[in-house]
Amino acid sequence: MSAKLRTIQTPAKKLPKNDREQAVLFGLIELYIKGNKPIGSQTLQENGFESLSSATIRNYFSKLEGLGYLTQPHTSGGRIPTSKGLRLYADHFQSRGTLDGTQGSQLEDAFKEKDREIAALIHQSAETLSRLSKCAVFISMPRFDQDFIQDVRLLLLEKTRILSVLITDFGLIRTESLFLEIEVDEPFLRKCEEYFRWRLGKGPEVAFTNEELAKTAQRLYNELMVRHVVGYLNYPAEEVMRCGVSRLLAYPEFSDATAVVGSLSLLEDMEAMRSILRTCCKQQALTYLIGEEALETNAIIAIPYRINQSIVGAAALVGPTRLPYPELFGLVRHFSELLTKSLTETVYKFKITFRSAAGLSAEIASSKEASSSLLEDKTREA
Repeated sequence: MSAKLRTIQTPAKKLPKNDREQAVLFGLIELYIKGNKPIGSQTLQENGFESLSSATIRNYFSKLEGLGYLTQPHTSGGRIPTSKGLRLYADHFQSRGTLDGTQGSQLEDAFKEKDREIAALIHQSAETLSRLSKCAVFISMPRFDQDFIQDVRLLLLEKTRILSVLITDFGLIRTESLFLEIEVDEPFLRKCEEYFRWRLGKGPEVAFTNEELAKTAQRLYNELMVRHVVGYLNYPAEEVMRCGVSRLLAYPEFSDATAVVGSLSLLEDMEAMRSILRTCCKQQALTYLIGEEALETNAIIAIPYRINQSIVGAAALVGPTRLPYPELFGLVRHFSELLTKSLTETVYKFKITFRSAAGLSAEIASSKEASSSLLEDKTREA
């Protein structure tokens, strides 16, 4: 059977033989996607193939199995599609994905707000995409400039160990673990937070009565700021944000411990995911991996997004191989279009520059603005 078969537009009884094979294959795949069970000839016959006898359908099953598109888990049971069969199905619908109007509206709602919190916008929209697709979502992000520190929170882990949380204008949250030379308590950390805000120009001056504590607070501030600036300027690899991983547990395919472990190995291998997202960006088009291409039980659908005309990242859905590919193709394309439009409008409105991991920069603002301090927003002094 050729991979270049025509779109099915007419009843199966009027189709040429090869198109009947495709109709049988795609009909079985769609039933399998809905039910996650092997499909027998009688089941298929009762679902749109009344014009074909059970014996004829079984003959098609046998031929499609010989071609590697179907497999029979049990000798007396029905068939399920192989990765090769699912790939043919996905290839057929790759350029003609569908979009449910309700899902499209819900996705559009996630992009209504346009403010400086770019990271928060990307995260919120990715959460919506995950909810609508019922998949985990991974998205690579460019580095945005003019992202000033908005606030710092300190948490006491142990008497000589704290966790710092830096919150930026764009909604990014960065954490750092710090060890101290002296033991501290919660009141000291609250005082440090006030001191940090003063140093950032966001609060009144703070003075310590104890010189040792004052020096400790200053060392903490210096350490955090240096780590933040070094981490911000050093950009060897794309930041990859993920969400909705727990949604995979709703699929029967991931109820088996072995399947979960195999899938989690991919979900935790961020370098492998970066490679997939980079490949999608290089191809400048929707791409997908099914079955053996993305571990045995997984499927990945990725699509790039842009700022203006420049590809700056990609988003990927991760789920089981049993995915409704036509619907998801339409959904991720709409997501890419909305994200591209929203980011393009936002960076121009707020004069924000951005960089890829390769160090490329979009010169939206002047070079002087692009090199402004990451520690405080001097435009707020007026």
